[in-house]
Amino acid sequence: MEARQEPAAGAEPVVANTAGRLAIFVAVLWWSAVALAVAGVVHCAVTGSGGAGPATAVPVLLGLSIAVVLAAFDPLLFIRIKTERGSVSYGFGEISFVAACYLVPPNLLPVTTLVGVFCAQLTNLWLGRLPSFSRVLSSAGALALSSVAGATVVAVSAGPVVGTLTPAGAAAVGAGAMTFCLVSVLLVSARNAMTPPTQPWAATLRPALWRKVPMGLGNTAVGLVGLTAVSSTPWSLLAVPPIIWLLHQTYAYRLRSDNERSAWRTFAAATQNLNHGDERSPVVAGLTGLRKLFLAHRAEIVIDGLDAEPRTFRLDDDGSVTGSDPGHPADGPPVATRQLLVAGVRVGEVRLFGHRPLKARELLMLGAFGDAFAASMHNAATQAELRALTKSNTYDSERDGVTGLANRRTLLRVGNASLGRLDDDEPVALLFFDVNHFREINTTLGHAAGDDLLRVTAYRLAADSGPGELLARLGGDEFALLLTGEAAHLPTVLHRARRLADALSAPTVAAGVQVSIEASVGVATADRGDVDMAELLRRAETAMYRAKRERSTVSCYDSGQGEATVDRLAMLAELREALADDDQLFLLLHPTVVLEDCRTVSVEALVRWRHPRRGELTPVHFVRTVEQSDLLAPFTRHVLDLALGVSARLRRLGVDVPVSVNLSPRSLLDSELPAVVADLLGRHGVPASGLVFEIIETVAISRQPVVDEVLAGLRTLGVQLAVDDFGTGFSALTFLTQVLVDEIKIDRTFVTGMSSSAEAAAIVRTTIDLGRELGLRVVAEGVETTAQRKALVGFGCQLAQGFLFHRPVPVDVMVRTLEDSVSAPPSVPLRLVNVEHEPPG
Repeated sequence: MEARQEPAAGAEPVVANTAGRLAIFVAVLWWSAVALAVAGVVHCAVTGSGGAGPATAVPVLLGLSIAVVLAAFDPLLFIRIKTERGSVSYGFGEISFVAACYLVPPNLLPVTTLVGVFCAQLTNLWLGRLPSFSRVLSSAGALALSSVAGATVVAVSAGPVVGTLTPAGAAAVGAGAMTFCLVSVLLVSARNAMTPPTQPWAATLRPALWRKVPMGLGNTAVGLVGLTAVSSTPWSLLAVPPIIWLLHQTYAYRLRSDNERSAWRTFAAATQNLNHGDERSPVVAGLTGLRKLFLAHRAEIVIDGLDAEPRTFRLDDDGSVTGSDPGHPADGPPVATRQLLVAGVRVGEVRLFGHRPLKARELLMLGAFGDAFAASMHNAATQAELRALTKSNTYDSERDGVTGLANRRTLLRVGNASLGRLDDDEPVALLFFDVNHFREINTTLGHAAGDDLLRVTAYRLAADSGPGELLARLGGDEFALLLTGEAAHLPTVLHRARRLADALSAPTVAAGVQVSIEASVGVATADRGDVDMAELLRRAETAMYRAKRERSTVSCYDSGQGEATVDRLAMLAELREALADDDQLFLLLHPTVVLEDCRTVSVEALVRWRHPRRGELTPVHFVRTVEQSDLLAPFTRHVLDLALGVSARLRRLGVDVPVSVNLSPRSLLDSELPAVVADLLGRHGVPASGLVFEIIETVAISRQPVVDEVLAGLRTLGVQLAVDDFGTGFSALTFLTQVLVDEIKIDRTFVTGMSSSAEAAAIVRTTIDLGRELGLRVVAEGVETTAQRKALVGFGCQLAQGFLFHRPVPVDVMVRTLEDSVSAPPSVPLRLVNVEHEPPG
């Protein structure tokens, strides 16, 4: 028997791979029987009906001829199964060895084996079942060496057994046959282990022994039993072919089952290895699995259905993956192909190159493997897209979309990590930049110009930033720069802040207009152990707002600012209590009168806070705190409720004068405001014309869609609108063309300055004329002297408000006054009035 490695040519146990394999099998089977019979006949002729005669009585030439023929049978009759490295053939050499021991002396067994095997393998080479002449020589040499070992065991154990059959001789021949078997397995396994790609000898030896040793025992037993039977009864020769055939089927079934289990284990392992996140790993696993499963000479995977250039992958003998032109296969036409489809969409194709087409079972396995591989490639492409999307989302979540700088969240996260690496006494500093007048640039030049300005600001700040410093855009027009170490000492930081402010102020061009970037810079320094990033950012922002208030470029944080912040938080908590208390927030009313006869035509509601600890507070003490908190909406509703309550009370007394309320700029960003106003008007039974909202011009022309929506909603209700402090903004005339109002209120600074400034007087006179031309009512604010009243009458102004006529008074006082002396309404319908830059009240 020989266990030999051959080129991959089959997926199941086979006898041969030619059209005449069945004929060869039958011929060899009967020749084996004839050889055994001839050996028995020769034995009987020499010894006389089964007696033991001298070994020399057997004709040497006849014995050698028969032994050569027997040795040739084994390479022609074999069972081939596939392995990961090709295929292995298992034959019946032990039967030939047993028969030859009775025909020739042990010293002639190697020669007969060599000659017989050589001739048989030449025949196999001619039939195309061996790849090369070198394989003929290696196969003949391996079996010759195996016969040397077996003959040596026979000679040492029992000497020549030609023509004799004793128990001792049978045992010696059996031992020699098994030695022949084991040595052939060792030699072939060693040769296979050294064939590229090399692998450990044990990896090839263990499966060969597991398969071959049981076959060797069976073959030896059949050979001994057959010779014994033929020696005694020549007619028993008829039973030999069926026995060998049954033995062949038994071996084939056992090896086929073992091979089938191995194939499915390989399939399971190969498909499991396809589950990788990238593209290359499934390709390598797929090519390796194809080679192992189908023993292909070469396998190719073509990927041409995904969103990429078509590409072909091959697995070389050294395990490396190479690419080639998908249209030019290097190994001729493939023996099998399989399209790779996912939900009917082509991903690519698998190609196998080898010596024979695949069988039906193998094609089914190729289909299953192809589907698994197509799914893995599709998953790899999907995961690649997900990784790219995740990377993009991560970048977008950590970076500012306009400037590419870190955003606020990244500043806090990375900044805290940087601070955590410092000692507690190491200095840290944060510079907080706010671009001045940025909203005006957005309004006048457009948001594209504003974005350009932000990018220029980011570029100039980044140009002055060094390693270890963290620059971020916090949102809007705000930037921050984190400094640590020596650069964070206060003198150095202040010098750096002024230098950066100067660098930002260099002229640049936005939307074709040359502008200068002016910034307010807040500086906060501390020891690392005293602050985290959130606190450091709060301090720097507080310092920045101080710089804005003081109209300075750079301001440094001090602890007093922190105390003001604490006081603001306390005031917010107290204001929440005031909104729940009916007595703390109350109104004063300030009337608007006709200049000629001082008739009251409207009243303005001014809110006051009767604080239990601080005393009576005017809006200047708490309005900024309200506007910067989430209490603005409930505060606005509360003041409107109070004002409409006053209006309803006056109407019940027969006094029909509108009540005006100051509206915070931020309230115009509340899309729910019209609905709130409508609800309160209905609750108090006051018509919409009885309510006047006073707004300031700079907010109304912000061009934010929500502002336009809120103003349109209020106009739809019928609420009147007035513009307060007219003339102090930078675009008063633009305001009148964009916002429909009912009344203009001239700012008190122009009224006060009429007597000493011709320019102020001209502005007042022009505004009155403008209001007359537009059909608007004009109210002069802050009238305190008779001379001012006389001048306004001369200019044609009809309405005024000021201490000359009335000071703000409590509601009860004003109600009694109006109840006692109600003037007739003016001939021109009253429009809207505005009071101050205050939230409602």
